[in-house]
Amino acid sequence: MDWIIATKIFAALFAIMNPLSCIPIVLAMTAGQSQAQQRNVILQMIITIAVGAALCALAGQKILSIFGIDVTHFQFAGGLIVLMIALDMLRGENSPTHAGSEQEQQAPKAGETIGIYPLGIPLTFGPGTIAAIIIIGQSAQGVSGEIGFYAGLIAYVICFSILLAASPFLSRGLSPSALSISKRIMGMILAAIAVEMMADATGTLFPALLRH
Repeated sequence: MDWIIATKIFAALFAIMNPLSCIPIVLAMTAGQSQAQQRNVILQMIITIAVGAALCALAGQKILSIFGIDVTHFQFAGGLIVLMIALDMLRGENSPTHAGSEQEQQAPKAGETIGIYPLGIPLTFGPGTIAAIIIIGQSAQGVSGEIGFYAGLIAYVICFSILLAASPFLSRGLSPSALSISKRIMGMILAAIAVEMMADATGTLFPALLRH
């Protein structure tokens, strides 16, 4: 198993989706609901993320080919999107590129499907997540690389699900300072991954640059 690919997909998704920042938002949007309703919203989010991750991993490249989009071009665009998210995180801000506009984030709380929209998509599973899964999945070479990619992806989904299910308990220990520090650390990691994506794409698009 390729542990580098496994670590890269896990770290990228953890940085982009940042479950520690999602927990307060989930609790705020489910405030006043019963425990059963809160569990239902969390289950909706977990299912949305699991299905979205599976679709991107298994069919992401095929969908790109249907629309005639070259993987290298998508890799460069995806790296740019991820870099924009990382820069917002380094400034301590929530990126509208990933989480959606203010109007999308302020969707009515009374709906029975807020775990799917807006909490699942786009707040948690947004364009940055989609780009990271497709691009890193494309870079997984051979059986070892593919095993590492899917192992890291499944491990993250399980980790995210556990953290989300434990959100009522974890929220008590998440101070604003801790969230701010974690967001900036994740932003640095994400920025490095984004630069690597763009550099690899640039090398493929302009091979002459590699000879200098």
